Amino acid sequence: MSALMDKIKKNSTINETATLRNSKIFGKKDMITTPVPMINVALSADVDGGLTPGLTVLAGPSKHFKTLFALLMGAAFLKKYPEGIILFYDSEFGTPQKYFESLDIDQERVLHTPISDVEQLKSDVMNQLKGMDRNDKVCIIIDSIGNLASKKEIDDAIEGKSVADMTRAKAMKSLFRMVTPHLTIKDIPMIAVNHTYQTMEMFSRAVVSGGTGIMYSADNVWIIGRQQDKDGKEIQGYNFIINIEKSRFVKEKSKIAINVTYDAGINRWSGLLENALEAKIIAKPLAGRYERIDENGEFFGPRYKEDDIVANDEFWIDILKTTNLKEFLKEKYSVGGEGSLISGEDISTSEEEEE
Repeated sequence: MSALMDKIKKNSTINETATLRNSKIFGKKDMITTPVPMINVALSADVDGGLTPGLTVLAGPSKHFKTLFALLMGAAFLKKYPEGIILFYDSEFGTPQKYFESLDIDQERVLHTPISDVEQLKSDVMNQLKGMDRNDKVCIIIDSIGNLASKKEIDDAIEGKSVADMTRAKAMKSLFRMVTPHLTIKDIPMIAVNHTYQTMEMFSRAVVSGGTGIMYSADNVWIIGRQQDKDGKEIQGYNFIINIEKSRFVKEKSKIAINVTYDAGINRWSGLLENALEAKIIAKPLAGRYERIDENGEFFGPRYKEDDIVANDEFWIDILKTTNLKEFLKEKYSVGGEGSLISGEDISTSEEEEE
């Protein structure tokens, strides 16, 4: 370290100040890997990646699996950190206990905090964050911010006023402006469930509610849609479509489908078959039948029906271990390459060349 760098570092009043190479804040982020590979891809563009510290927003209409996605990430956090806890802020009070049980979440490790307005959430979460440091393993889940009123809206209703509330968006922006640096500095993931609304233009689109503050602060924003999964005329579940609205790692506007059935719950291997076909790791030489392809483009192994492989643990674990599917997914979904961010030759010229 140069004398000047050493001098400036010593003059800093911030404890975490360090050279960029040695910075704990700027360096490699902690990854919470979920058991669903394509969820990890949607979060980080990496099958072996996952949830990172900072704000992740899961937005969509009602009954779109947002809370269960949030709890899936929370369960992965608790599994990675046996001493960790979930701080669960609840404004909707509609999360079934079976969600926690099905994900094997120890309810003694979940601190349930009921909230009624944005200001109450802001006060409590900032008080909690102020008392935490990087050694405290905490995951914060808010269910939901979309259903939170402002204190003014509540007070106006009590007083019988019907004026429009112009304070909610400002309070929401203030909340996330304050929590964002704490989440990164203290290595804390926050997952916020939110609502969407449709714009009024001719070709309407889904927009995350709550104002611009949420979008500015978030590291990840998903807008979740769904399609019916039918067996004949009977609905057996849904394909939930994760639309990447914003991400630090994943190409925005990417779409990732996660299949959930009434009988079996989340299909852990959702989305892999379509990508394996695109990567030419699997092919369909016959209608309704799938075969694996080796490095020389030759078919090998048994032929499978789709139902035999979509939820086949042994099949997909072997595919991920022995093929380039992981690399294919990273290249397809990742925002960044390894090359220079500025293309082309050096265009600077010396004074002699100019003359």
